[in-house]
Amino acid sequence: QVQLVESGGGLVQPGGSLRLSCAASGVISRFYAMGWYRQAPGKQRELVGSIGSGGSVIVADSVKGRFAISRDNAKPTVVLQMNSLKPEDTAVYYCNGVFSGKDYWGQGTQVTVSS
Repeated sequence: QVQLVESGGGLVQPGGSLRLSCAASGVISRFYAMGWYRQAPGKQRELVGSIGSGGSVIVADSVKGRFAISRDNAKPTVVLQMNSLKPEDTAVYYCNGVFSGKDYWGQGTQVTVSS
């Protein structure tokens, strides 16, 4: 049974930084993708960034230059470093993993950017 456990998140002032981490357990495949989605109140869930097993990275235009995604294959873990945060980044952030062709989700962590 694959499980994704998220950490990080919280309240930060505009211009600040936060780091989200997601650790996967129960993974037996060496080939997988992991990433982060977010959902703001009243909006659809959207992709923030993802990283494939070969290291290929996709980052949403809205966060390019501010957010960076990385992974540790040994654990496996995916990290989202968020810099220069804006109020519009406020959302619940969800970790996503695709293992053996199946989608798995973390429980979500709240990120609030406000002065």
